[in-house]
Amino acid sequence: MAQDQQGNSSGWWRVFHDKFVVEERYMEPEARRNLYRIAVGLMVTGAVLFTIILVSVLQRGGVSVVDEPIRSWLVTLRGEPATTIMIILAVVFGPIGLPIIILVFTVAWGLLAKHAWRPMVLGGAMLTGVILAQIIGRTIGRQRPPVDLMLFGADHTFSFPSGHVLGACDFLLVTTFLVFSRRKNPRAAVVGFALAGVGIVFAALSRLYLGYHWTTDALASLSISFVILGAVIMLDTWRTARIPGEQITGELSKQESSAE
Repeated sequence: MAQDQQGNSSGWWRVFHDKFVVEERYMEPEARRNLYRIAVGLMVTGAVLFTIILVSVLQRGGVSVVDEPIRSWLVTLRGEPATTIMIILAVVFGPIGLPIIILVFTVAWGLLAKHAWRPMVLGGAMLTGVILAQIIGRTIGRQRPPVDLMLFGADHTFSFPSGHVLGACDFLLVTTFLVFSRRKNPRAAVVGFALAGVGIVFAALSRLYLGYHWTTDALASLSISFVILGAVIMLDTWRTARIPGEQITGELSKQESSAE
């Protein structure tokens, strides 16, 4: 009986271990170093860009001088077909549509994938973005563009940064990395990130067109997403990237189980 209980316990641990713990891949030492360099570069770039944008917004100068001209220009482009498309995009990338998409996508990926590491990382990255957007928004307290120019209902919450754009950036960029980092074809990754970039542009454009954000709100969201993406690349590389000859977690666990 004791042996059966021990065997069942070991079986459950094996299922948990294989699903949530084991997620490893082999690469050359230089390739792993390049991933760390990219991660650091993204985090530094994002932090510097965000600082420049934040200082400009607080001082009402610098890059923030583009906010009013771009808003005025987009107002002149408004029309029935374009407005309908932008509203659809706003709903898809909004606080209801995007969380549903992420939840369904993440749960399905976690259930269907051999390992759940990447879906868990994606979920963590999205949650981090939400928390940062709330903290920064309440701290800065920037006002949105005039309410009378908003095309999809009034919004009196804070404007900086754009939560819609940050959510879209995090979902598209992090998902693209987590998917294509396991593929050997670099062209596929280039295409993937190019498509992610197009999605980000449309998500940002919808918020600016509908009159809910300034341009610097969207740029700040992109810069924050760069930091989050860099952190994801660093964490994923540290956890999963192995050089041939290194002791991997799965083999170590099997050796320990055999010894017992």
